[in-house]
Amino acid sequence: MGFILQIINGLSLGSIYALVALGYTMVYGIALLINFAHGEIIMIGAYTVVFSTTLCLAKIGAPLWLSIIPAVILCTILGLFIERVAYRPLRNSPRISNLITAIGVSLFLQNIVMLFFGAGAMSTQSLFKTQIVKLGSLEIPFISLITIVITAILTVALQYFMTKTKMGKALIATSEDSKAAELVGINVDNAMVLTFGIGSALAGVAAVLYMGTYAQAQPLMGSMLGIKAFTAAVIGGIGLVPGAVIGGLLLGIVEALTRAYLSSKLADAIVFSILIIVLLIKPTGLLGKNVKEKV
Repeated sequence: MGFILQIINGLSLGSIYALVALGYTMVYGIALLINFAHGEIIMIGAYTVVFSTTLCLAKIGAPLWLSIIPAVILCTILGLFIERVAYRPLRNSPRISNLITAIGVSLFLQNIVMLFFGAGAMSTQSLFKTQIVKLGSLEIPFISLITIVITAILTVALQYFMTKTKMGKALIATSEDSKAAELVGINVDNAMVLTFGIGSALAGVAAVLYMGTYAQAQPLMGSMLGIKAFTAAVIGGIGLVPGAVIGGLLLGIVEALTRAYLSSKLADAIVFSILIIVLLIKPTGLLGKNVKEKV
């Protein structure tokens, strides 16, 4: 039973990684940009959960899980603002310029939050009244089940959107060849905006699920979370929606089992060792395909 519970905990943690990795993989797939500020968008979402629950929802007696609404809205607006101000002017610049800008935006958001709210952690109440779900003799945290289910629903919805809708197909076309997509009438600017909007909205959902599990927000929380999610995206095959999810779940399970049966100190080392092994064996990721580039 203990092993099954650890697998469920790993799937829950991996689901959060997967949602964050989806933001990375979409932005990279469309804009060829590694948005290292994505972790800080989740951090802002976590602080939004803290303030919306303590200052508003708790006082009026509303369910605390409704904090998902302001978190998603604020994260989406912030993601679109960052794209418009920081990334769009550099769209035709060398990739190193975009990378440095992304790191700069990340550090800027971290320091802004520390300036106004301090470097310490801020906590919130449990977002869900139900704490434990009993399945026979197995007691599963309710937030773990919610996290896994929501991630599964959003993954299926996103995959359907990308493959079955006109806007989704436009995003795929833009990711394959933005110049050719522009020639056939696809508005590349709108595609970029939509990509950042979807990725940032998913970050808002991830922030709520993270706070439901850990109930603490602090300025540097997005750094390691973002790095692990990016690692998950690379392992699964960056640019691929199923790859991001598979990579996230794999990392979550490995991390949970390592902490439970080996050592919590080794968890991060083993996670990043998996990245090195995958890149050595299959550089394009588990689901990635080798593409020959004509010179």
